[in-house]
Amino acid sequence: MIPAVKLSPATAAFSGTSLRSKSALVPSVSSLKLNKSVACSLRPLYLAPLNGPHGSELKPRRQQLEFQCAASAADDKESKAEVVPAPSEAAAKLKISIYFATWWALNVIFNIYNKKVLNAFPYPWLTSTLSLACGSAMMLFSWATRLVEAPNTDADFWKALFPVAVAHTIGHVAATVSMSKVAVSFTHIIKSAEPAFSVLVSRFILGESFPMPVYLSLLPIIGGCGLAAATELNFNMIGFMGAMISNLAFVFRNIFSKRGMKGKSVSGMNYYACLSIMSLVILTPFAIAMEGPQMWAAGWQTALKEVGPNVLWWIAAQSVFYHLYNQVSYMSLDQISPLTFSIGNTMKRISVIVSSIIIFRTPVRPINALGAAIAIFGTFLYSQAKQ
Repeated sequence: MIPAVKLSPATAAFSGTSLRSKSALVPSVSSLKLNKSVACSLRPLYLAPLNGPHGSELKPRRQQLEFQCAASAADDKESKAEVVPAPSEAAAKLKISIYFATWWALNVIFNIYNKKVLNAFPYPWLTSTLSLACGSAMMLFSWATRLVEAPNTDADFWKALFPVAVAHTIGHVAATVSMSKVAVSFTHIIKSAEPAFSVLVSRFILGESFPMPVYLSLLPIIGGCGLAAATELNFNMIGFMGAMISNLAFVFRNIFSKRGMKGKSVSGMNYYACLSIMSLVILTPFAIAMEGPQMWAAGWQTALKEVGPNVLWWIAAQSVFYHLYNQVSYMSLDQISPLTFSIGNTMKRISVIVSSIIIFRTPVRPINALGAAIAIFGTFLYSQAKQ
């Protein structure tokens, strides 16, 4: 936009060798009648038609000025009308989309291989330990080779991380125990009730209050989970309780993480790596006490006879994909809001439930599917009501 037009003295007097020959035909600026001219101080200068004795002789010059000024106005209009998104904003949206797609895909793959391992080798305590050990080894190697920058931690960091690791260990083992007893789809239907545990713990233990829509959103969650559990064809109490304990443990994990990790400048990837290492240290002695090497050796021989060497690849795959999907989920928390993460977690459960039913050909009655749909829809309402 051209705010003003400043004429040099030479131009104002129409001086120059090429113009002096026409000075008799072109009047001076001072001799023009100002009552018939139009000028804009804040817009590009336009010259309106002049009713004078020499107006016709100025027409070619006026048209040239109109063309140049009109082009400037058009450029100014287009620059205001077109808003091009910043490249950084578009790149951020693409990055979040990749995070979500990778998170869901890795979670589906983990649940499939995890269920295959537990069907052939039903030792959830050892399976949980191996998944944590694999993730810890991967991150220690990444730090040693400088593929990933190691976190700068101190004693206060590990002290604050300890209760988070305890809750994470309990939740991880309980979920694995549940999946060893019931279908993957049923475990995730029950785990969709985690928002209800979060509200109840925050209300009655921490004394927090929530708006009425949040409490109302719990009704379809609880009702849907209850309907799905009551109509489950292969219901197992240990599997049901394992999923419920996992919900409660992960709620406390989130609470401890929010309270204890404030002000700690550690990336999501390194945070989960430290969490895995500490959980591995906590879980290993309990896994040995609950199952032990003798049970593992006998179970391994049985698995080799029934499945063959494939069970080894299944264990490796479920261990690697467990760490990767959790790592991506923690990395995505650095990029998105908790509300967006909650919605993404709901969609993740839908993908896991549907894919596991298709792959394992889990028999589902219509009333059972209705209960699952109600529970998941309630989880979505909860995420919206808590916004």
